[in-house]
Amino acid sequence: MAGPIPTEIVSAHSPDSDDAFMFYGLATKKVRSSKVSFKHVLSDIETLNRKAVEGEYDLTAISYHAYPYVADKYVLMASGSSIGDGYGPMLIAMKPLELEEVRGKRIAIPGKLTTAYLTLKIMEPDFEPVVVPFDKILDAVQEGIADAGLIIHEAQLTYNRSGFHKIVDLGKWWKTKYHLPLPLGCNALLRTLKPEVQSECCRMMRDSIQYALDNHDEALSYAMQFARDMDTRLAEKFVGMYVNHYTVDAGDVVPKAAQKLLDLGHEVGLIPNRVQVEFVR
Repeated sequence: MAGPIPTEIVSAHSPDSDDAFMFYGLATKKVRSSKVSFKHVLSDIETLNRKAVEGEYDLTAISYHAYPYVADKYVLMASGSSIGDGYGPMLIAMKPLELEEVRGKRIAIPGKLTTAYLTLKIMEPDFEPVVVPFDKILDAVQEGIADAGLIIHEAQLTYNRSGFHKIVDLGKWWKTKYHLPLPLGCNALLRTLKPEVQSECCRMMRDSIQYALDNHDEALSYAMQFARDMDTRLAEKFVGMYVNHYTVDAGDVVPKAAQKLLDLGHEVGLIPNRVQVEFVR
């Protein structure tokens, strides 16, 4: 006699090497469940942030900055966070600039719901944001559309190939100022999912990340198909930066850091309402 049909979860995440690495166990069915099956949707993070406002997917990657806008629909997962511990998004320009020189300038940003934008606004509230797709930010600065650019993803490791200069690493700035890692991206589950489905999704996500870490070479080989402009050495470095022990389990430090980030975002007037972060395991 056949058992119950597994609940299908539509899982949305970005086609980036770090996300691909952590979802490897799920995407290749190395991690399975009799209760839950996964259908994967790939999209860039700013699109996922917007879709989450509508409650589009059962499980979705979002920026921590997006959480206050979707907290009525989603709860955060304790596994799957991308955390920069002393490193993170970078502000770059075509020529060397001091931090105070960017005040009032046009800065190319990868989206208004990204954590990179939130962190930059906390550090320097006075600038003119120019929204550009994340993979076109270096071009926008080079072409003079913006005076500086806020880079995320692989560009953090490749920007200096094209002669750009780093103004500040926001993750380093955050760590120095607040003595906390910088929570950038996370996974969220619809609140309407049954508690047992939520906990099974959390278990599978955690197992998928652990499987990738335990089977590093095969998971990295899979992730390489999503690594833009990077050789294996750089991709390995990038994945190593953003898939770490905090990704397996957020523990107590990540919720504390996320709460600090969102509270400061409210204080600088970017986030309209104060929100309490809530995680499920």
